[in-house]
Amino acid sequence: MAKARQTDDTLIELFLDMQAAERGAGENTLSAYRNDLADLSSYLRASGSSVANADTDALRGFLKSLDDRGFAASSLARRLSATRQLYRFLYAEGKRGDDPAAVLEGPKRGKTLPKVLSIADVDTMLTQARANAENAEQPKPARLRAARLLCLLEVVYATGLRVSELVALPASAARPQQQMLVVRGKGNKERLVPLNAAAKRAMAEYLALRSEAGKEASSKWLFPSFGEQGHITRQHFARELKALGAACGISPAQLSPHVLRHAFASHLLHNGADLRIVQTLLGHADISTTQIYTHVLEERLKSLVRDLHPLGDDS
Repeated sequence: MAKARQTDDTLIELFLDMQAAERGAGENTLSAYRNDLADLSSYLRASGSSVANADTDALRGFLKSLDDRGFAASSLARRLSATRQLYRFLYAEGKRGDDPAAVLEGPKRGKTLPKVLSIADVDTMLTQARANAENAEQPKPARLRAARLLCLLEVVYATGLRVSELVALPASAARPQQQMLVVRGKGNKERLVPLNAAAKRAMAEYLALRSEAGKEASSKWLFPSFGEQGHITRQHFARELKALGAACGISPAQLSPHVLRHAFASHLLHNGADLRIVQTLLGHADISTTQIYTHVLEERLKSLVRDLHPLGDDS
């Protein structure tokens, strides 16, 4: 049995090495795979089998055990995905002569549409954030915080960055005449995203206030934390965003940095952008991830037919 465990561990590590080397999987992704596959290995070992010789029935037993243990459908689906990918890899590498996971079926999950702000909601928030940033009667530290929030909002809505990418932007991202941002995203992959005029203006105004406060050379981050070293945290940005939303009459439950990323993607598609372009801008490795926005495309197509078809409804 110790030998089987060693073999399981070896096969799993080979799979993880491939994920890291060929697919650029990050530490969090690798850790999730490792935990899920260790759970699989443990179940198989307890039932007298192993990764190397398990058949489809044994893998179905593993999935049933997860359901019996009360796993949520999303967690069960993630373990199923890891299992499928492991056996697909082992078959492709000649470590097994078959793929026992190929015919496995997971739990049926309804598509969860992302929360999306309307263009009017985003405009209201940006207008309020700009009014706060331009209020010269407030103390300078408060105005600097307001300018930072306006800059965060303009940049994320202009680029669709993940919040982790946004808060960790280097100070060099705001160089004069900067037209594009070089973003290091998941799997340490780089991509280019364009900056619009509103984002560049917000950056310039925010940096000018930082310079007045004598903070322009004190951090390597574009959005440093005012209280301690390092950049602003995702949680801090989320709190400021919810407070701004509340001031605009938008429920805090509707708001998060990720919702602004969804707004960026949805509004682009609504106005005619190609799904593949949005995939590139968002940094999605797989188009299937971007396809959560297909409901936007469907609504746009319905509108086009309704408005442009010669036999459309005239009512």
